[in-house]
Amino acid sequence: MPRRLPPLNALKAFEAAARHESFTRAAEELCVTQGAVSHQVKALEAELGLRLFNRERQRLVITEAGRAYLIVIRDAFDRIGEGTERLLQRQRGGALTVTTSPNFAAKWLVHRLGRFAEVHPEIDLRISATPQHVDFSREDIDLGIRHGDGTAPGLHVIRLCTEELFPVCSPKLLDGRNRLRMPSDLGRFTLLHVSERQGWRQWLDFTGVQGVDPSRGPILNHASMAIDAAVDGQGIALARTALAAWDLIGGRLVRPFDAAMPASYAYWIVCSKAVAKLPKIVAFSDWLLAEAAEDLRRLNRLKSKSRPPARVAR
Repeated sequence: MPRRLPPLNALKAFEAAARHESFTRAAEELCVTQGAVSHQVKALEAELGLRLFNRERQRLVITEAGRAYLIVIRDAFDRIGEGTERLLQRQRGGALTVTTSPNFAAKWLVHRLGRFAEVHPEIDLRISATPQHVDFSREDIDLGIRHGDGTAPGLHVIRLCTEELFPVCSPKLLDGRNRLRMPSDLGRFTLLHVSERQGWRQWLDFTGVQGVDPSRGPILNHASMAIDAAVDGQGIALARTALAAWDLIGGRLVRPFDAAMPASYAYWIVCSKAVAKLPKIVAFSDWLLAEAAEDLRRLNRLKSKSRPPARVAR
């Protein structure tokens, strides 16, 4: 059986007039004219077939029927308000599931999660580290951080940061008689490779460094492993800006020279267009962008304080 529901505006006018015992003050609250409130109340009375107010000596007096109806309407409005607030709270907070690569999770994201929790305690952040790109329409994932060229048809995409490829090593490799001084010295140190040896070959060709054999050194299948090995002083890794930033800023890694090669890919914030403007999605995206911008400022500050760029030996 269909519900018999009076017009919402009429109910709002009645509730406000009953609470204030005045059409005038109800009109001020609802930002309408006094005549509009009076008209809505009269229409409601006509639909119900009973009087809700008596007008006595220029004073509005609610009837017994009106008082009983007010209890029902007020309870309904309270429940609608509470339900609306709960719904909005779920949009502002609650669980937020983020997918990203194991490398980005390990070397960039996990170190900063405490900072995000401090400013957004209402968001229950859940991280899924996987090399696979997810289908947002089929999987319970809110947002992704992907490494690529930014092509994501049908999705909302924001570039998180641009990147370069450059050598990184432990600060201790810059000390001592046999320290690393210039790119040509790379031939005397262990080169750490990721997945294959093509990265070092490309970097050496791009910078014009000669006399370095890129076919030697261990191969690791994750960039985070190569960076951690470099932190331990086990060799020199070729790192991307985002993945090396945390260790460079913390002083665990250094760039032994400024020579760098632009990276063809970057990190991107990706989500469904349908949820792109949800408060919790916006909050997390803005936080990611702010963290990346702060990284860039601090890395530039480190670079300006470093020694003059070494001459590339050819």
